[in-house]
This record gives sequence, C-alpha cells and structure tokens, in this order.
Amino acid sequence: MDGDFVIGGVFSIHLYKHTLRYNYTTVPEPLRCTGSIDSRQLRFSQAMIFAIEEINNSTELLPGVKLGYQIHDSCTSVPVIVHVAFQLSNSLDQAFHTGDNCSQSGMVVGVVGESGSTGSISMSRIIGTFNIPQVSYFATCACLSDKMQYPNFFRTVPSDQFQADALAKLVKHFGWTWIGAVRSDSDYGNNGMASFLLTAQKEGICVEYSVSFHRTNPRSKIQRVADVIRRSTAHVIVAFIADSEMRLLLEELSREASPPRQWVGTEGWVTNRDMLKYRFCAGAIGFGIEQSVIPGLRDFLLDLSATKVASSPVLTEFWEVVFNCRLGTFTATGERMCDGTEDMQTLQNPYTDTSQLRITNMVYKAVYALAHALHNTLCPDTNSSTHCDKYNKLSLEEVLNQLKKVKFNLNGYDVSFDANGDPVAKYELVNWQKSHRGSIEIVTVGHYDGSLPAGQEFQINTNLVFMEGVTKVPKSVCSDRCHPGTRKVLQKGKPICCYDCVRCPDGEISNSTDSLDCTPCLHEFWPNAESNTCLPKPVEFLSYDEVLGIILAAFSVGGACLTIMTAVLFYQHRTSPIVKANNSELSFLLLFSLTLCFLSSLTFIGAPSDWSCMLRHTAFAITFVLCMSCILGKTIVVLMAFKATLPGRNVMKWFGPLQQRITVACITFIQVLICTIWLVVSPPFPIKNLTVYKKRIILECALGSAVGFWGVLGYIGLLAVFCLVLAILARKLPDSFNEAKLITFSMLIFCAVWITFIPAYVSSPGKFTVAVEIFAILASSFGLIFCIFGPKCFIILFKPDKNTKKQVLNKNKSQHI
Repeated sequence: MDGDFVIGGVFSIHLYKHTLRYNYTTVPEPLRCTGSIDSRQLRFSQAMIFAIEEINNSTELLPGVKLGYQIHDSCTSVPVIVHVAFQLSNSLDQAFHTGDNCSQSGMVVGVVGESGSTGSISMSRIIGTFNIPQVSYFATCACLSDKMQYPNFFRTVPSDQFQADALAKLVKHFGWTWIGAVRSDSDYGNNGMASFLLTAQKEGICVEYSVSFHRTNPRSKIQRVADVIRRSTAHVIVAFIADSEMRLLLEELSREASPPRQWVGTEGWVTNRDMLKYRFCAGAIGFGIEQSVIPGLRDFLLDLSATKVASSPVLTEFWEVVFNCRLGTFTATGERMCDGTEDMQTLQNPYTDTSQLRITNMVYKAVYALAHALHNTLCPDTNSSTHCDKYNKLSLEEVLNQLKKVKFNLNGYDVSFDANGDPVAKYELVNWQKSHRGSIEIVTVGHYDGSLPAGQEFQINTNLVFMEGVTKVPKSVCSDRCHPGTRKVLQKGKPICCYDCVRCPDGEISNSTDSLDCTPCLHEFWPNAESNTCLPKPVEFLSYDEVLGIILAAFSVGGACLTIMTAVLFYQHRTSPIVKANNSELSFLLLFSLTLCFLSSLTFIGAPSDWSCMLRHTAFAITFVLCMSCILGKTIVVLMAFKATLPGRNVMKWFGPLQQRITVACITFIQVLICTIWLVVSPPFPIKNLTVYKKRIILECALGSAVGFWGVLGYIGLLAVFCLVLAILARKLPDSFNEAKLITFSMLIFCAVWITFIPAYVSSPGKFTVAVEIFAILASSFGLIFCIFGPKCFIILFKPDKNTKKQVLNKNKSQHI
C-alpha cells in the first residue's frame, strides 16, 4: 500500500525457497518462496497492516500523514532476505523527488522484521548502510545487541541472553543437573545455546550431548539427532530451536516409540499452538513472550472479503488451502470451486487464533515504535498542538535517533529500548497441560521480569505438570546426590556431574550433601556410624563398673581377707610349736606385707589421677620388697639355724631378731629410696592414650621415667632370685625345718609369674595392661600365701595332733637315725 512514508515488513510466510536450476544459458528465474503457508506468520503480517491502518486513522499519532507498507515473504532464506533488503533500500532513490515541496512518497522509513536472527543479521548489514531503522519482532540472538555491528537494529522481543540465563536458573531450580541439548544450526540456536551452556556450567549443570540440525538438512541428519535423544540417559532436554526445526524433530520422534522426556523450550516453539498436536511432549515447560490483547485484531483477521483475497496471491493461496477449494474460473479434475459459502468464523486455524497473542503483539509494538519515532521527527509539539510537516526533507538518521528515545504505553504495555536496542526482558513461564477435555493447553505457571533485583526475577507457581502427567518433579541426574558421610569422587573421563559416592575414611566426616572432601575429626573425637558428625571418643579405663574390674577387686579384697584370717589364726596359735618353729615375728610381718600387696592392686582400678598414678606403682613396689625382705629373712634364719646345730658353731648370735629387723628395714629402705628418686625426678602421671585404639581413648598412667619403673621391678626381681637361690640351698634340711621347701615353691611361682608378666605387659593394649599388672600382683601374692602358710594352716586346723613338741622331736630323731 502506498503512503507518504512506507514501513517495510519481512515475514517468513512460506517455509521454503524455490530451488533454482542454473544452466548458465538463460536468465535465472526470480527468487521466490514455495511450500506450505505458515498461518502464524501470515497472522503476523496482517497484524502489521492492522497497526498501520490504526495509525492512519489516529488523530494523535502522525496526524495528516499516511503510512504505507511493503510486505515481503522471506521464507527464512538468506538469499531471499538479501534480495528483499536491496528492494527496500532502492526506494530511497531521490531522483524523482527533487522538489522541496514534494512528499517523499514511497520512502521506506523503517523495516519490521525479519523473524529469524540469521535473516535479521543479513538484512541489518545491508539496510544499516542507509541508516534505515530495523525493528525485529522475533530475532532474539544476543549477538544483535552489538551496536558496533548493528547500529540500526532494534527489537521488541527480549534478547536470548536473558532467556538463556532464565533457562539455566529454571533447570537448576528443579534440580536437573544432567540434561541433553538440541539447537537449531543457525545464529539463533548456536548463539542462544552457547549462552545457555555458559550459564548452565556456572550453575553446576552438565550436558550429556549437544546436537544441532537445520531444517534444510537431509532426513538422515534429523534421524541421527532423534536416535541420540532416544539412547540418552538424560531425562530433560533443553531445546533452543526454531519452530520449523522443532516440528521436523517431533515428527521424527513420533515415528518410533521413545522414552518419556521432559522438554524445556524457548519462545521459538514452546508457545506455538501448532506444536500441541505432539501429545508425547505434554508437560513441556519453557519461556514465552507475554501474552496480550489487541482490541479489534480478530475482527480484522476474519474480515477477508473476496476482493481483498483476490488482490493478494498469498491470501488467495491461504484461502484455497484452508477451505480446500479453488478461486478462479479454472479447476483441475477433482477440485471444487469456492462458491462463497466459506466462512472464516468457523475456521480453526493458527491464523484466526487470537487467544494468546504473543509474537503478534511484538509485531504490533514494532510498527508503533517506528510510527512514534517518525512522529517525533516530523511532528514537533508547538503551543499544545501537534503539526506534522510531511514535506520537510526527512533524515533517516534523525528517525534512528528518535527511535532510541521512544517511550510509550500501548494497551497497557510499556515500549522502550535500552542502549543496545533491547526491551526490558519479561517472559511468562508456560506449561503444556492436559485439559479436562483431553486436549493439550498452554498454561501460564510463572513469570520472569529482568528489571527486578537479582534473586527476585522468578515467580513460579506450584501447579506444574511434568512429563507423563505427573506433578512430582522428575529426576535427571548423572549420579544421585552424595549424602552426609560420603564424598564425591569424579568418574574418569566424564563431566563433573558424574561421580561416585565414597564413604569418608576412618576418622573423617562430611556433614553436608555432595561434599567434595571429608574433614578429619579432632584427636579426641571420632565419627558416628553415619560419618556425618564427630562425637567425643569414649574414655576407657579399668573401672569398678565392669566385670573385669569387679573380679579383680574381689580377688584383691578376698586375698587381703584371707591373709588377715591367716594372721589371726597364727596369732591364736602363736605359742604352738609349728608357729614358734617358723619365726613368728617374720611370719606376722610377712602376712602384713602380703595384705598390703593384695590391697595395693586396688589402686590400679578406677580413673587414673595424679595421686593414684604415683601411689599404685610405689605402693606395689615397697610392699613387695617388704614381702621379699621377710621371705629372705626367713630363708636366712632357716640356714643359720641348721648351721647352728653343728658342733662348734654359734652363728645364730649374728642373725638374731635385731639383725633380722635391721635386714628387713635396710632392704625395704633401698626400695623406698628408689621410689622417692623416681617420684622426684619424673613421677608417673595420667595421660590420654590416643594411639592404641582409633575409636576410643585409653586413660592410663604414664610411667614418667621408664628407668624408675624397670629399676623398681628389677630390684624386686633381684630379691626374688636371691631368695630362690637360698631356698634351693636349704631344700634338704630336716622335716622340722621344711619351710625352705615351701619358700622354694613359692619363689618358683613368683618368678614364673613375673617372668611371663614382662611380655604380657608390653603387648597388652589399653586397660588390659593394667589388668595384667594386677593379675601378676594377685597371682604372686596368692602363690606366696598358699605355698608358705597353707601347709601350716592345714596342720593347725586339721592335724592338731602333729602340732606338738613331741611330734617335732620324734621327727628329728627319725631323721637322724
């Protein structure tokens, strides 16, 4: 349509470019489009005409100025788009408009289009040379925001940069870390997917595969893409793809049963109602342009008179296709003529579907944006009135500058451009849901507003439906999450989302999900069974609360009581020959020392403390030396007594009671001195042993000075060996003096116990070291009391007839005979 100024429109009404055969002998045919008509794109072109007619009828916008339009079909073909761009640029020839008062009729002041990013790039490079403003309604490639390369490019649809970020956050929101990616092999798909993958990587999302194809590729290529989808383990597919390619892919997937997949789409296809026939995609979610209402548009679309249809080859073709009849006078065999009964009101077609106007509104806003820029150039406000001088020479550079500044409200929607020629990014989150009638519907389930602060852009409802009609979010991960107590170990040669969950090593924990490392517990702590928290290690020592401690304590007290009872028995029979014959004073002192030996073992039971650690070793050492000194004294007395019976010998005067006491005191004093030096220089002290067991602490007494400890034991051992040697020498004395034999047996038991004690003590872990030491004390003490005093008690209690002086004398005589 002619006008004072013309707005060009470029739409992909047909799907394919007619293939030309060049024989290089004749002039090539003109470029033309072919294939089926895209009813949706036809609606876009009609929306542009509707907007221009609205503007022409307006008294506020461009009053007195008539806008015309030139609408071209690009069929998404770059050669056709380049041809169209040159056609639009040629209208700038000023050779026929040299007069100052002549309207620049037919001058193209702006172009609405193209729908694809690749076509828009090609067009911008041509018409940008002439400063012709270009406003696209559907080219979303982020690359077009580069004003150095595309200074004349604007758009009413948001840039894919915003959509790519929003898609990555959406996928992350649902916990999908293992996805597949499909894209158009075009500037739209390649650039959009590159932006998405970059953001997805930052969000920790891994891509199992990323494949691309173009609608002009052979079917074998599309089949390979479909096979990749069928074989994949990722349940979620992000499709950054144009509707024409998506239609081909879904058609191929529908030919053969495929596993259910959760589709995540872009505005390129997810809001195209023509896609809803692919029911296996039910549950798809994605971002779409905000839907709107354009008053009067539906009536305009349905108002296709016979004259209007006949005057347009495109409308004629559309009419014949949708009503399956022929306009004109000639029809082929089997075709029916259109008889005028065709009714647009009954037509169910994307062309007439105005229930969700999304991209249509972008076309509508693009026309109005150019009109406002032209208005601000031609119609300056003077004295509260607007006058448009359409005869002034128009500078397209000025129109371009005014387009950068436009800001107006259209049907409740703000229209403006930022420094990159982009609008504010606003999307609707849409979901393909099955209605109660069984059909698939596009339902708005959330919003995204790029103008809001970070973290507040998303608003998602809870009534989403996913693949297979479930409301539960499907899982799409390469590896399940690692629970606390485990850590992630990456699988060799696979993305970071593929890993094995390995349990934390001993002594380490992880208290968070998907932990990369385990943290060692402090020395006095140990992990619980789940390895997700550190608990204090149980402190272990030989206590009175456990069975072993109770048994040892019982034997200790029992031994002490037995010794006391023996002492009482000896005291009651102190005048009897058998008691008097065995040196009663040393016997009572020996019984006293044995009582202390039994009781000293109790100091080894219970929680070690500073005083108990010093007491247990010193008490044991001194009481045992006192015991050994008494036994040594008794052995010497036996030997001296035997020597004294020989003629001419009077040795007993040198080892009487006083000398015996001095001997016991001196021998014991030496041990007291050793213990004192040990306690002063480096006394025993309580420690927490963390090395014996990993999972518990052994509370024990450190020796302080190992030299002191082994010195004490060595001194006791030296005395024991000396006693054993003397007892062996006296073993053949007469029966009246058979105490030497008893001492020999007792010392053999004593030495055997303490010789076996050394390796057992060194090799026993933890509290069993203490138990071994107590056992050695008790065993040697019981050995002494049973071997030395047992036979005497038996005679006193059960054989009193042998406890007489006569019996002793008779034995002496029989022995000498």
